[in-house]
Parts: sequence; C-alpha cells; structure tokens
Amino acid sequence: MSEQPSLDKPSDAPEPTPSAAPAGDRKPLLEVDNVTLRFGGVVALNQVNFTLYEGEILGLIGPNGAGKTTCFNAMTGVYTPTEGAIRFQGGKISGQQRFKITKMGIARTFQNIRLFPEMTALENIQVGADAHHRTSVPGALLRLPRHRREEKDGLKLAHDLLELVGIGGTEHEAARNLPYGSQRRLEIARALATRPKLLCLDEPAAGFNPAEKQDLMQLIKKIRDTGVTVLLIEHDMRLVMGVTDRIVVLEFGRKIAEGSPAEVAADPKVHAAYLGVPADAA
Repeated sequence: MSEQPSLDKPSDAPEPTPSAAPAGDRKPLLEVDNVTLRFGGVVALNQVNFTLYEGEILGLIGPNGAGKTTCFNAMTGVYTPTEGAIRFQGGKISGQQRFKITKMGIARTFQNIRLFPEMTALENIQVGADAHHRTSVPGALLRLPRHRREEKDGLKLAHDLLELVGIGGTEHEAARNLPYGSQRRLEIARALATRPKLLCLDEPAAGFNPAEKQDLMQLIKKIRDTGVTVLLIEHDMRLVMGVTDRIVVLEFGRKIAEGSPAEVAADPKVHAAYLGVPADAA
C-alpha cells in the first residue's frame, strides 16, 4: 500500500521565512481571476481565483490531476483560458505569446527537465540570458559594441547564477553529464537568467533525497531574498509546509482551500482531498 502524504507540519521542519510584509501591505503581482479552461467536454480548471503578492512564496498543491500544472501552463502562455483572465502587474497576460510573457518577467521550470543536453552548463544559462538581449542579427554577426557588452554581461550572470544555485565549478560540463540534482538546479539557474519577477517551479524536488530537499528549501528562500517572487507546485508536504508563506489547494480543477500552511493543514476539505475520506469525517 502506498504511503499517504502527511498534511501535518513535521516537528523537525524549519519555519518558513516570513515574507517582507503582510499581504495587505504589498502589491499583487499575479492575479488569477475566475479562470476556467476546457478541453472539449473536460473542465481542467473551474473558476480558479487566487492572488500572488510581491515577495512571497506561494504553494499550489493538490492531488494528482488537480489542475496544478494546467494552471501553470495557462499562466505562461501554453494555454489560453476559456473564461476569466490572468493579470501580471495589473496587465492582462492570458492569451499572450510565451516569449512575450517571459520578457514581461515570468519564468518557469518543468516537471521533466528540459535542458539542452549537449550544451555546457554555462551555455544553458546563457540561452536564458538571451531573452533580454536587444542586439539585432546583423549586430551579432558584426560583433558590434552592444553585442559584445551583452555577451559579457550574460557570461557574468551565468557564472553568478551557477554559484547561487550551488553548482559553481560545473560551467564547462555538458548538461547531460551532470548528476540529476545538479541538472534540476541548472534548470532553475536558466530560468533565473531571464531576470524574472516571478519564478514558477513545477515539482522541483522530484527525485530528490531528504538532504537534497532540505538544500532546495534553502535555495528557494535564497531566491526569494534576491527579490524574486516564487510560485511552487510540489507534492512533498514537508517541503511545502516548511518553505511557503501561503498555500492554494486545487482538487479536480477547483480551488478548495487557501491560507497559511497551518490553516491549510487543518482544513477538513484538504484532508478529504488527499486522504479520500468524506469532508465531514476528516
């Protein structure tokens, strides 16, 4: 029998780092407003509402098939909502092309690692840095001053990000030769190279051992401390409860709960969703 996820905060889990200020004192960064997404007769998201504030770490959780990654995909331009709207810094982004959303300041990682395996770690990150380069093709071919400057800045950024995510010294290693955990960190570094205001992490702890998960928690907090807001999808409740400021819970495409980790852990509807018991018996 598979082990059920524990919704209680483990006694040895570290306290989440408080966000800079209460939500009421900060600006909304991302607003998901009554978003519904249909695929034929299947309703993948059903009037989902939540707000992500600047400087916080928000967890998006739920059982398998709850609609978490679908929500990420709607936010990052993979899907266009059937109804409702998604706003970023007050402007509507639902329906925008993916590269435009990246330029606006939203970056993401994926459940399945999507690196360029033959490129070095440094080159993978430089691909992310290219998102904000303004050099034209002729300018790059002629190596005009702007192109040389952007190359130099991108190279420094790549080195800095390798250090930030804890894999400094791997810059000349092909991505495919890196250990699995380092590949996960490299994908985070590449996303950060786009200079996002919001970083969306989709199952970043998948395949990690307990020590690696503990290190990942510290990295997520460090990223937030650099000024990047974080939205996290994760199945590991120890990690979620230990690192997030607030949590939104989805089930069958609907939001069923929202609040602090403690509030969500005590919500009978959340227990019912995860443990398969009636809400009034949870």
